[in-house]
Amino acid sequence: MSRDLESVSPPARLYPPMEPYESGFMQVDGGHRIYWEVCGNPGGRAALFLHSGPGGGCSANSRRFFDPERYRIILFDQRGCGRSRPNAGADPVPALQANTSADLVADMEALRRALRIDHWLLFGGSWGAALALVYAQAYPERVRAMVLRGVFTARQSELIWLYGGGASALYPEAWERFVMPIPAADRGDLVAAYYERLTGGGSRAPGCRDPRAAMSAARAWCAWEDALMTFLPRNPQGIIAAGPGDEPSCLALARIEAHYVLNKGFLEEGQLISNAHRLSRIPGVIVQGRDDAITPSVTAFDLHRAWPRADLQIVANAGHASSEPCILRRLIAATDAFART
Repeated sequence: MSRDLESVSPPARLYPPMEPYESGFMQVDGGHRIYWEVCGNPGGRAALFLHSGPGGGCSANSRRFFDPERYRIILFDQRGCGRSRPNAGADPVPALQANTSADLVADMEALRRALRIDHWLLFGGSWGAALALVYAQAYPERVRAMVLRGVFTARQSELIWLYGGGASALYPEAWERFVMPIPAADRGDLVAAYYERLTGGGSRAPGCRDPRAAMSAARAWCAWEDALMTFLPRNPQGIIAAGPGDEPSCLALARIEAHYVLNKGFLEEGQLISNAHRLSRIPGVIVQGRDDAITPSVTAFDLHRAWPRADLQIVANAGHASSEPCILRRLIAATDAFART
């Protein structure tokens, strides 16, 4: 079912702040240590929050999309970001090694086994939605339901839209700021040019040769996405005024995103749509802003056609961010509904 919903109902609120009752680090391959935490009801239905980016990390608000009386809420910071170590904000070389979508799925499955969870609900937006799809297509028997927002599947058309000039038709001034740090001669492949500046060449030149250039590139990379994030602009200048404490997270996000974009999400072209038949027994809700400029609605629609059991809810007057009032309302309504079934 596909529905175009008007943004007229009062927005929902996040559930109250909560603290984890259990947390730790899980040693995985490639020298990575993954931070994880559990909060809510130890006897509740298991739900896994998958953060966006890739490289975004979880926050305290990530816990609050679920009723803590009904859910056992699991969060983890993906490889290279957040509280996981090594962190790409400090040194990109070890953080980007053994860091692919398959590695992240392996981490999810290892965490499920470690926490003795039989099956769980997956909740993710943007890259988190892509990762949920990769996992669910590999382990459909372990997924009870999915709640996805702003669907991204790393198809070439989606990457060209965001990083190849497509969205520049809507945000030309923000695009001009995005390309400005890259010399005209290098703009034929912006992602590769950014990757070089963010990582110092990665494995070809370990470490970042110019930390100031890397930070400048990271700010420009993050500012481009920030300018497109919401339907109602939060930051008209499209500039992230990050203080010193924000620099590592900004660097980690930009470095890991460039790493994944350069490698097309470590997925085959169209993989997540063509393999959607593997989701046939899994119920889902797809919440998609009609005016989403980061992941346009066509991807959510294509996924819905390939996975008809998912309820596609296209929300008018809403963009990409989960904080958009009517996006938030639909997400919480979905987790509430799955808590009852």
